[in-house]
Amino acid sequence: MITRRALLAAAALGLARPVHAQGHALRELSGMTPATALDWSYLGDAVMGGVSQGMARIEAGALRLTGTVSTANRGGFIQARIALPGGLPEGATALRLRVRGNGERYFIHLRTTRTALPWQYYQQGFDTGPDWAEVVLPLTGFAASGRLMVGAVRPEEVRSVGLVAYGRDHVADVSLAALGAV
Repeated sequence: MITRRALLAAAALGLARPVHAQGHALRELSGMTPATALDWSYLGDAVMGGVSQGMARIEAGALRLTGTVSTANRGGFIQARIALPGGLPEGATALRLRVRGNGERYFIHLRTTRTALPWQYYQQGFDTGPDWAEVVLPLTGFAASGRLMVGAVRPEEVRSVGLVAYGRDHVADVSLAALGAV
């Protein structure tokens, strides 16, 4: 059964407009609106003693993640994450993003039904520039964060998608105007 929250989260990802009778969501790119702001949550490395600082907000119809990433005190990330309780659509092979940023490299982190520990995720990076660009990230390109994680990302097992500034000292400023599965 598809819950209202799952449907809202999927809609924010451009995955559920509308839901078919069989429960399969349409897989098309769609813009986010300020109404999706409640579906995104901010998470920083302070949860593990880090000192990075940032914020995530909806601005001009896009999710904007800004802040300062610091590797001091064993930290090094800021993140905006959206839950996807129903997973990606069956048969999805990639994520498609519309992004822009300050020229830094950013990451998408996927958590799945097999990522039980807080530091486990599947990661793939992408570069940004000042102009909006479409980026396609094949699911086969996501790398596990540790050796205890086995297998490739399966679309139906994805439970959250995170937009992440990660791994090195830098000023983060990245915007995500659309996110979908293909």
